Amino acid sequence: MQSHTSAPGKIILCGEHAVVYGRPAIALPLSKIRARASVAPGAAGIGIRFDAPNLGRRWLLAAAPGDPLSELTLATLKQLGITRIPDIQITITSDIPIASGMGSGAAIATALVRALATAFGRNLSTAEISALVYTSEQRYHGTPSGIDNTVIAYEQAIWFQRHSESPHLIEPLPIAAPFTLVIGDTGVRSATRLPVGEVRRRWQEDPARYEALFDLVADVVHQARHALARGDVATLGALLDRNQEALEQIGVSSPELERLITAARRAGAAGAKLSGGGWGGVMIALVDPETVVSVREALLAAGAARVLETTVSASA
Repeated sequence: MQSHTSAPGKIILCGEHAVVYGRPAIALPLSKIRARASVAPGAAGIGIRFDAPNLGRRWLLAAAPGDPLSELTLATLKQLGITRIPDIQITITSDIPIASGMGSGAAIATALVRALATAFGRNLSTAEISALVYTSEQRYHGTPSGIDNTVIAYEQAIWFQRHSESPHLIEPLPIAAPFTLVIGDTGVRSATRLPVGEVRRRWQEDPARYEALFDLVADVVHQARHALARGDVATLGALLDRNQEALEQIGVSSPELERLITAARRAGAAGAKLSGGGWGGVMIALVDPETVVSVREALLAAGAARVLETTVSASA
């Protein structure tokens, strides 16, 4: 009984915040930036022991059964038809910055579910894995959109749109040509619910202004979809810049984000914007082979806590 599995992080390419108000968003898996989980035999009589060095935690399931990862483990074992608590060691590591809008929680959860299924020789469908992770995400976020678990479990770019009275629209997104993103981490942590709550307050005070801004973002997202389908990277870069302008007007950018975005553009990025909730977290820059090194160096010089790179693959 031994297994080692992983799951990617995710990034919102465009459409954040407006997506809460019924507009579409595009989300991408980050294949090179992953969370990992391993399952190995544990000491007899101990039950399930967790070791998560990136989270700075180590615990026994018996001592913390209400922990979200403990609950996910129990739910997964139940789904696998395992009724007795096994003696196992679960180790969790991750390359994904926590509380950065990159799906760290969903990636860890997905890797954990996969590791348990593999260790016990069971098969879970991608849909079953996604559903287990979504339930776990509810512990962290209350009413998650469904973007993170879907992108991460299926490892596929998606077009996402919320519907208030029917299931959300989630569909695969064709990408005609691969492209590379450099991700700059501000090092500033901001719980997504805080900027989301502030945007809602401002929207309630001035709905006409904010609806117009959300419509502007929606137009960008639709154009980005067409650019991706054509493999038109130059147009995509300009659209990322337009999305950033709208996010600044919506009020979710920050000096730290804008410093990194400006540095990336000056270093030759085709476009750059914040990604996720804002007020910290990460920004993304669209680069080509000639600019990837200069953009990476510029972000570090501008104070990025870390810089990551990923290539988004073409898909049918």
